[in-house]
Order: sequence, then structure tokens, then C-alpha cells
Amino acid sequence: MIIGRFRIQCRPEWTEKVATTIAAVEAPSRELPGVVHFDIARSVTDPNTFLAVEVFENREALDRQNAQREVADLLALVDAGALTGDLEWTVWETTAE
Repeated sequence: MIIGRFRIQCRPEWTEKVATTIAAVEAPSRELPGVVHFDIARSVTDPNTFLAVEVFENREALDRQNAQREVADLLALVDAGALTGDLEWTVWETTAE
């Protein structure tokens, strides 16, 4: 299994556009083969911060999810300067029992 944690902090003027774009990633990601869990949350203490927790059966499922147009749309906002700092992306590989 692959577990991913994705965290971003947006510039306030970009937050609503990022919120809409990141929300558009959630539903299609959940429908993909090999996606075990996919949730996106918005911080209750900082409305400009978003966190995604993703669990995939294998690397192929992660690659399928990352290849979606919705993910590309989100990364385009990152490239356009929507964030206050670097994108945080951490991935763990586990063994399923």
C-alpha cells in the first residue's frame, strides 16, 4: 500500500480558487481503481491550509490518480504562485496484512 500526505498553504487571494480546484480532485480520485481512501480537509484554524490523505493499493493506482486532469489543474495553480511556501508531499510505502 502507498500512503500519501499532501499539504498546501495558499495565499489568501488564491484560497477560494484553490479550494474549488482541490475539491474537484476528490470525487474522481475516489472512483479510480486501486484508491482505498482519499480525503481532503481544510484547516479549522487556518482557512488557507488544505490537507489531503490518500491511500492506494499500489504505485500504479497512485500514478493513475496523479495523471488526472484535475490534479494537473491544481498543480497549475501551484505553479502560478498560489502557495505561500513549498508544496508538502510525503509518501510512505507499507505492507498490507
